[in-house]
Amino acid sequence: MLKKDKKSSVGESTTISTLLGRDTAIEGTLTFKETIRVDGSIKGKLISQDGTLIVGENAQLDAEIMVGVAIIRGKVTGRMEATQRIEIYAPAQVEGDISAPSIAIDSGVVFNGHCAMQGQPRKLSKTDEKRAKDALSSDPHDQKN
Repeated sequence: MLKKDKKSSVGESTTISTLLGRDTAIEGTLTFKETIRVDGSIKGKLISQDGTLIVGENAQLDAEIMVGVAIIRGKVTGRMEATQRIEIYAPAQVEGDISAPSIAIDSGVVFNGHCAMQGQPRKLSKTDEKRAKDALSSDPHDQKN
């Protein structure tokens, strides 16, 4: 019989639709719709309108992240934005700015960056989603005011 670990209770109502194991390394843009768990490494962008990203303890992400929910236990370097919430649990290490309507950071987490909480959870419109993808793919130094 399998016994549930107390730490696995986070998001236990969520079924993981995709698992990227420890030996997985991806470079580029990853888009998804449901729930993805990453235990390997990703360099690039992760984009999902309402999806949930779970970053395992051994995972290393150097990425721009735009998701519905982010649950972090590994190492993330880069900007992270969630339309619903961000949860960061020890032994996570996060280097970069985070933004969500609801943010929880556990004691023991290493966090270096800026934190912004929007007033109300919102869904991205198709236009907002396209702008977000365009913003992630463009160099901020090339943009004109």
